[in-house]
Amino acid sequence: MLHSGVPATPGPRVIVSIILPVHNAEQWLDECLQSVLQQDFEGTMELSIFNDASKDKSMTIIEKWKVKLEGSGILVVIGGHDSPSPRGVGYSKNQAIAQSSGSYLCFLDSDDVMMPQRVRLQHEAAVQHPTSIIGCQVRRDPPNSTERYTRWINQLASNQLLTQVFTSHGPTVIMPTWFCSRAWFSHVGPFDEGGQGVPEDLLFFYENLRKGGGIFRVDHSLLLYRYHLHAATHSVLETTIWTHRVHFLEEQALPRWASFTIWNAGKQGRRLYRSLTAASQHKVVAFCDVDENKIRKGFYCYEDTQGRFWHRPQGPCLHEESKDSYGQPISLQERPKPRIPILHFRAAQPPFVICVKLKPPASPQQTGQQSLSHT
Repeated sequence: MLHSGVPATPGPRVIVSIILPVHNAEQWLDECLQSVLQQDFEGTMELSIFNDASKDKSMTIIEKWKVKLEGSGILVVIGGHDSPSPRGVGYSKNQAIAQSSGSYLCFLDSDDVMMPQRVRLQHEAAVQHPTSIIGCQVRRDPPNSTERYTRWINQLASNQLLTQVFTSHGPTVIMPTWFCSRAWFSHVGPFDEGGQGVPEDLLFFYENLRKGGGIFRVDHSLLLYRYHLHAATHSVLETTIWTHRVHFLEEQALPRWASFTIWNAGKQGRRLYRSLTAASQHKVVAFCDVDENKIRKGFYCYEDTQGRFWHRPQGPCLHEESKDSYGQPISLQERPKPRIPILHFRAAQPPFVICVKLKPPASPQQTGQQSLSHT
């Protein structure tokens, strides 16, 4: 049964609604709700909670905090349902937004903790950037979890918030830090309600960019961002993220180019090529790399129905998985197969689609990759 949240009493116009979906969050809720109470924002705030079929003591904790929060002047709206199964993060966020009334939306996960100045500083930024998603820097808990990812979140330059939207990390400002105007959310949204396994934040982030939205980060650590095995993000498969990323790349970047080069003749570069549509594959003029072993192969050959093919010196394209009884490759020449040259990166021509891990350089090879990754 769905329970719609309704404010207890009418009051002054709400400026900021904190959007809080909850599912079995009893372990974290006290700290999370304490951080709502401690906000130093002087405008009118509202906490909109949607309980997504929690089976633990989450609702008991919420009801306890409702009294404290409303006693401090923070309106609390509670909705939810008690179905046997949760309906997912996207659905819960949409419901929490629908039952709220603030002019601005501050998104909060039930396992995270806001710093006291979060709402105030992000509201100031949202007023200045009304058609943007506003994020912030974070502090990770435990501190040593996802160290590379946390550095990436916190250290991207303002221009990289746009230039690195195609990376495997996902949104360049992470969902638990989002803040935006209700008007802009309504223009871009709602969230996808596909449920478990759907990256609703990534899909919304891409739609924001499609509609000309900006991305802005407040450069203060305003959120304690928890890492644990029960987080909803773990339900999203890497292959799902990959598919959405490639589709967005083909939609937003590749139409601008008549041809392009894929940096990385290894596993990830070949995977990208295989994931492209036939029209996009036709634009690939070369792979480039710094690995001499890959470069000596000369060509990459691929045929969708047969698998991967490599050019061998003095021979045709050969199927990697087809061998005779002596273990020797069998030549397959039924029909022509595209042969994509593999070049040293100095011989390759831009534009590039770069399939390498971004990390601090530790060798000359990595130095070359790192420098090219920022062109």
